[in-house]
Amino acid sequence: MITKRIIPCLDVKNGRVVKGVNFAGLNDVASPVELAKFYSSCGADELVFYDITASAEGRALFTDILTETARSVFIPLTVGGGINTTDDFARVLACGADKVSVNSGAIRDPGLVERAARLYGSQCVVLSADVKRVDGMFRVFAKGGRENTGMEAIEWIRRCVENGAGEIVVNSIDTDGVKRGFDLEMLEAVCEVVSVPVIASGGAGCTKDFIDLFKALPKVDAGLAASIFHFGEVSIKELKQEMAQAGIPARI
Repeated sequence: MITKRIIPCLDVKNGRVVKGVNFAGLNDVASPVELAKFYSSCGADELVFYDITASAEGRALFTDILTETARSVFIPLTVGGGINTTDDFARVLACGADKVSVNSGAIRDPGLVERAARLYGSQCVVLSADVKRVDGMFRVFAKGGRENTGMEAIEWIRRCVENGAGEIVVNSIDTDGVKRGFDLEMLEAVCEVVSVPVIASGGAGCTKDFIDLFKALPKVDAGLAASIFHFGEVSIKELKQEMAQAGIPARI
């Protein structure tokens, strides 16, 4: 089993980190730059930054906060929100991001993933898929989980990987912020159709949820969470120690 990554997610709105439940009811948490520094010092393997209202508001992603954060931390940084063109990829990478996450932009322009992968390499292109069950089917949602595209999610993800996406973040809207465990059914369905790294997002409530995730689905490469880290409910250092004790390799 390869070393599993633990990734805090910073949802940023109006220059502040926020967190809600099922993609709604957002509450202010902290300064993104200070929180990023904290996680870097605590042993996080990577950080994910989402400008969560950029797509819905039809504007470009923040760059000042991103640039300051990239100067302050020395772990890989994935950034998303308002990524609609290859120029957006270039701008975010120039600000110090290591990888660029695309969601609504790829839904609007299915060729974006392929063009970005050709220009910057698949390792820079992360597909962030917001997925929710609708009438028993996995559906892709756009604009920060606000808009049901009607597309079947598993086939959409498979096609994006075929076009060059080098990593998948599977955001389960059904389990987001609920803290009852990751969406194993959804994640297993994704792992069955792709060979690139898969990051589980949505539902972590305690250390056991990560251990259950990696035990049940060894193909999942990383666990991503927000509120349990933001509010000190789970310590990254202690989480990794417990993972190691459970036989799950982690960078300690």
